[in-house]
Amino acid sequence: MLRFLTAGESHGPCLTGIVEGLPAGLALDLDAINADLRRRQGGYGRGGRQRIEQDHAEILSGVFNGQTIGAPLALRVDNKDWPNWKDKAVPPWYVPRPGHADYAGRVKYGVADMRLIAERASARETAMRVAVGGIAKQILRAFGIQVGSFVTEIGGVAMPLPDGVSYEELFARAEESDVRCPDPEWSEKMHARIRETMSRRDTVGGIFVVAATGVPVGLGSHVHWDRKLDGRLAAALMSIHAIKGVEIGAAFDNARKFGTEVHDEFLVSDGAQLGSRRSNRAGGLEGGMTNGQPVVVRAAMKPISTTLTPLQSINMQSGEAATTNYTRSDICAVPAASVVGEAMVAWVLAEALQEKYGGDSLVEMRRHFQSSTSPGEPANVNG
Repeated sequence: MLRFLTAGESHGPCLTGIVEGLPAGLALDLDAINADLRRRQGGYGRGGRQRIEQDHAEILSGVFNGQTIGAPLALRVDNKDWPNWKDKAVPPWYVPRPGHADYAGRVKYGVADMRLIAERASARETAMRVAVGGIAKQILRAFGIQVGSFVTEIGGVAMPLPDGVSYEELFARAEESDVRCPDPEWSEKMHARIRETMSRRDTVGGIFVVAATGVPVGLGSHVHWDRKLDGRLAAALMSIHAIKGVEIGAAFDNARKFGTEVHDEFLVSDGAQLGSRRSNRAGGLEGGMTNGQPVVVRAAMKPISTTLTPLQSINMQSGEAATTNYTRSDICAVPAASVVGEAMVAWVLAEALQEKYGGDSLVEMRRHFQSSTSPGEPANVNG
């Protein structure tokens, strides 16, 4: 089965990743992976480090002549900021920053210098997740599945979702905006909120949507809690730094309605595909499985914890009151987080795709996929 691990610290020499379980014969487009890395670095409200880093993934193993060979794949992304830090004498951190991993990590691992916690807890780690997610996207693309994202809210400036616009169009429009909002008017309002936040020496969060189209029916399972795909998607998104809430479809809005107003009725009419629905309030998932509708998830990102305005804390060495010291950070990272969200959703869907149509090669996976039972024509399990 597919799995991946990452290693590396924020100011170390590089980030590394190991991807295991890739089918042989997948032609990898390294340019597409690096394009996603650039997308992660963009966005209005990002900090100074993005002007230093020029993320570029290097494939070290598991590929020959541009195709996977079934062996573990190793990736490397260099930290361009490393030369600025490798010989620098940096005083230890004794003052934990509220909202960070500093304090809990200090207690858990028994280290006095909380910089040792901050280095790995940094969102810099998500650069490798985006590279790994770029590989997952290429697996999905081989089966006609597309994953994209867009931002709907920053700092309380909330764009209403437009009616009658395809997800593919929303994805395309988002690429034209440095806040990844598909509406130019609302993009400007988000810019204004970020500028206001800068003047307040503060940070701001928001909400983004990740959607996947072309997803077949039946990924995931209802039979055990840890195989339910909505739970796995939620866990993957919640693992992203500063993400504090996830919903599938219009979950929180649905909670305020009656059942007859929520559940997606089947559509029977001339020309309609078997399994067509009048709506997609469930976000493409029922009973822990995909139902053939677009998979739609929303994630809420809290304001970044590192603020220009000092916050009250305590010096863990002296026990005296202290305030936090500012370290280089972003004002708003919601657009970047949406790209990381794409990567994580793509990974979970690719994992589920391989579970259902598994094979050691892409040819074998495609053969299983093409011969699978079509919607509405179940196997006769009763004989």
